Amino acid sequence: MSDTYDAIVIGGGVNGGSTAYNLAKRGKKVLLLEKDRLASKASGAAAGMLAAQAELDEDGPLFQLAKKSRDLFQGLAGEIKTLSGIDIELINKGMYKVALTNEQVKEYKQIISIQQKCGETVQWLTGDEVRSKEPNLSDAILGAMYIEKDGQVSAPQLTLGLLKSAAAIGVDIREYISVDSFLFESERVSGVVTNQGNFFSENIIVTTGAWSKRLLEDTGLQLETYPVKGECFSVVSHQPLLSGTIFSHGCYLVPKKGGRIIVGATVKPNTFNQQVTVDGISSLMDKAKKLMPSIAEAEWEKAWAGIRPQTFDGLPYLGEHPIYQGLFIATGHFRNGILLAPITGEVMADLVEKKQPSVDLTPFRINRTLKTLV
Repeated sequence: MSDTYDAIVIGGGVNGGSTAYNLAKRGKKVLLLEKDRLASKASGAAAGMLAAQAELDEDGPLFQLAKKSRDLFQGLAGEIKTLSGIDIELINKGMYKVALTNEQVKEYKQIISIQQKCGETVQWLTGDEVRSKEPNLSDAILGAMYIEKDGQVSAPQLTLGLLKSAAAIGVDIREYISVDSFLFESERVSGVVTNQGNFFSENIIVTTGAWSKRLLEDTGLQLETYPVKGECFSVVSHQPLLSGTIFSHGCYLVPKKGGRIIVGATVKPNTFNQQVTVDGISSLMDKAKKLMPSIAEAEWEKAWAGIRPQTFDGLPYLGEHPIYQGLFIATGHFRNGILLAPITGEVMADLVEKKQPSVDLTPFRINRTLKTLV
């Protein structure tokens, strides 16, 4: 098999899968390299919330990007099911951003006003109205933003679905191949050096999440990113305890099929340590019980942690390397990697094809907060 490709994607997570899938749909010969197993890092650990309105409080570039990406999931779910047979478990039963203090009540009502002026569907529910829809929720909840369009998916299924769909239309996917460095000709990228030899392409896309900074340092860049550990756990009950997703500061409850609920997530910056701690899980348990006391009777399933890439201004990096042509970067999605995956794949494919993306990528440009090492 030839070792030369139209594009090489580095990273087997959700954004790598989306990028490879979109490039293959456009007829490109694509190689995807993953140093471990597919979906083995943040993409496989995520709860899968599509919290465009719940997560982002103000109208801005990230809010607009998130909304556009959220709108792509319905069509993408069908494509993935057709190509791979994988159900990404897209659920659109709304999201409740719940208020536990009077200050939050005031804040969330202001956010509702802002979002409604932007044409978004969102409404305020009193505590009693919330409990009429979700009877197991606590009396401590004073009210909630009800966001009809914010749904959820299975993050592992979405990631594997994108990757398997990409493979189905011709992407060459290889696990356990680590990229050590890049090859350059003048000021253009020409390939990668790996533990399994060299592979060649004039278009290389780095989608390695929190590990992107290390890989790109050899290209003279010091990305303004840092790793953030998030711990989660899951429980199971015979009777479903929730229908919609519950979102609060410091804790969320995401109901999955079969009576399963994912509870997350802690925020521990500047560490690649993926150990699950007693302190982290116990703090989540306390917050979850405050939101929904009956969760205490659910059966324990498991706990895990993922490492998410955050940037110093909270915006992802989406664009071309400021020095080397053909080297593209998509990282820094933090808690919105699943949500932003569809649009990330589209815009990265646009950049490779030298097409104008459907969204303005200026706020996400690589050199906006960049330190140069050379």
